[in-house]
Amino acid sequence: MLIFAHRGASAYAPENTLAAIRKALELKVDGIEIDVHQVEQGLVVIHDRWVHRTTNGKGQLRDHSLASLQTLDAGLGEHVPSLLQVLQLIAGRCLLNIEIKGVNDLSLLQEHIEIAVEKYHFSLDQIIVSSFDHHLLRALKTTLPRVKIGALTATKPIDYAAFAQTLQAYSVNADVSFLDEAFVADAHQRGLKVYVYTVDEPADLLELTQWGVDGVFSNAPDKAKAYVASLEPR
Repeated sequence: MLIFAHRGASAYAPENTLAAIRKALELKVDGIEIDVHQVEQGLVVIHDRWVHRTTNGKGQLRDHSLASLQTLDAGLGEHVPSLLQVLQLIAGRCLLNIEIKGVNDLSLLQEHIEIAVEKYHFSLDQIIVSSFDHHLLRALKTTLPRVKIGALTATKPIDYAAFAQTLQAYSVNADVSFLDEAFVADAHQRGLKVYVYTVDEPADLLELTQWGVDGVFSNAPDKAKAYVASLEPR
């Protein structure tokens, strides 16, 4: 089972900051998950449309320029990083799941993926682009068919993972609160990986391991990794 650091190692540093990314790399995670919004003609790493939960700022992202975002404190003196800064820091040392929260210009995302591969030592196989916006994922897959996409869902559809197969997704990224063994089996029959968010509790990790889940997103990835390792036969 792969362990992804959810918004970086967010149990130990402010989420989606360079400090959280550095901590995740120190913990030697399998992958890192981040959230991305478009601001002006840049891509920034932040979860919410509103800035007040994770920074000392106010208002929506659309109320800010790239320059003004850089003046905000995202916790412990950290700032809202750009996607380019994150790509440069990770430099292909682990998998990267880029969750698209609000991006209007797909060519901008394509440009960043190309930079990751050409300049920052990523292989295309190391990058997964996920989103709840399945229209965006379909458009991305049409534009960049080789890019791995993760179809996010917070529901259990009647036809289970068929929606992700239709999108030609690499993975279905599912909410732990509704997932069951039948969903996992259905996804695997369709050739999909199953990644689950957000998983910090040992009881959840045990159950997901028994179901054969391929990976989880955890705020404390070191603890998740240690617990999963403890389940392996010795």
